[in-house]
Amino acid sequence: MKISELKSGMRRVSLSATVKEISEPREVMTKFGEASRVATAVISDESGSIKLTLWNKDIDKVSANSQVQVENGYVTTFRGENQLNVGRYGKLTVT
Repeated sequence: MKISELKSGMRRVSLSATVKEISEPREVMTKFGEASRVATAVISDESGSIKLTLWNKDIDKVSANSQVQVENGYVTTFRGENQLNVGRYGKLTVT
């Protein structure tokens, strides 16, 4: 799948992309009352780019210019922008 094909609400998204940049991790409280770290990475392929939400241990796996494979992700809209999420049932692999 290509980034340009992604639409909000899509499920079972699998794609490969390159990490262009990654934000500084920040501490947040989840809706379950747990403290977690979250960061946003911008990933791109030949068709476009999208923000990828990274949680906890996934933040430490990625760095700028690394190749990532997202399996079983989903797309949401946050502050008017589409974002790709790995989620609980998805998988993020650095290739």
